[in-house]
Amino acid sequence: MNGRKKWLLVVAFLLSAALTVLFAFRAVHHRPHRRVDEPIRPWMTIGYVAHSYHVPPRVLYDALGVQHKPHDKLTIARVAREQNRPVASVINDLMEAINQARPNAPVSPPGSNHSPGSPSSPPHESPRPGGTL
Repeated sequence: MNGRKKWLLVVAFLLSAALTVLFAFRAVHHRPHRRVDEPIRPWMTIGYVAHSYHVPPRVLYDALGVQHKPHDKLTIARVAREQNRPVASVINDLMEAINQARPNAPVSPPGSNHSPGSPSSPPHESPRPGGTL
């Protein structure tokens, strides 16, 4: 093989590799995202719960009467311990605040047998521009 054919082969390989990466990225980026509200657990931080349930952190901090600090790693268990309350009571306060902040998306109460991601209920999907592949 002469030098010109080798360069042509290398360019063709790099082009096909780049196209493969591009289409793989697009397939992953445009997949449908399900929004499933997982049950709140004592190890979770308030910020994690806020992110998971798509509510502003301030709403949850206010519901618990806790001062909001950016990048705080305050867990539900720690709030319960500091406020001398059962963890279930803290979780119930959080669920109530979430339900008030998201009136269009009711959340199952903790401990119920019906979870939002169960087959008997349709998953909450957020529409994405461009459709799905």
